[in-house]
Amino acid sequence: MTKEIVATGKTVDDAVLAGAAALGKPVDKVKFEVLEEGRKGILGIGACDAKVRVYIENTPANIAVDFLETLLKNMDIQAQVNIENEDEEGALISVNGENLGLLIGRHGDVLDAVQYLATLAANKDRSTFYRITIDIENYREKRAETLRALARRMSEKVLKYKRSFALEPMKAYERRIIHTECQNIAGVTTYSIGDGADRKIVIAPEGKNKK
Repeated sequence: MTKEIVATGKTVDDAVLAGAAALGKPVDKVKFEVLEEGRKGILGIGACDAKVRVYIENTPANIAVDFLETLLKNMDIQAQVNIENEDEEGALISVNGENLGLLIGRHGDVLDAVQYLATLAANKDRSTFYRITIDIENYREKRAETLRALARRMSEKVLKYKRSFALEPMKAYERRIIHTECQNIAGVTTYSIGDGADRKIVIAPEGKNKK
């Protein structure tokens, strides 16, 4: 993907708009340097267009966006990729469009794989780690709410039957959501069992020994 372009227009704003369009980005996602101010001239004599250099900064977040846009293009998927939040430690990138379930997968497995690859691209040649988080169609928040509801529902069963219940294996960040939600529920406690991909949470009556 082209990182910069020299564009012209009757005004600087027109030139920037043309350059951003050529780069396939909205104006607020690019930076520019004025090379020549436009002149109206007198009765059209001596008039010249404004000339600007429009460019995209080579930040880790932009590298991740380029990776995602290339992936979507190769998969013939129409979607918008936007940087929602960006700081020195990491960035949140959203992907929105139609029929993106293929990019999410079962319980977000494909989404996690895409995020991992985008993170690798963003961190290439870097000495410090830069965190890339990708969310597709707000899946992560929807999944988090589903997990919070599961934690509340299973906690009710624990309190009702006075016994422990093990949940299905989950990723680390999903287990944290369960742990956090259960901390707000009196009478229950949580702990994890198993290793690797089989690691799961057990919701138990408070004070009950782990088995």
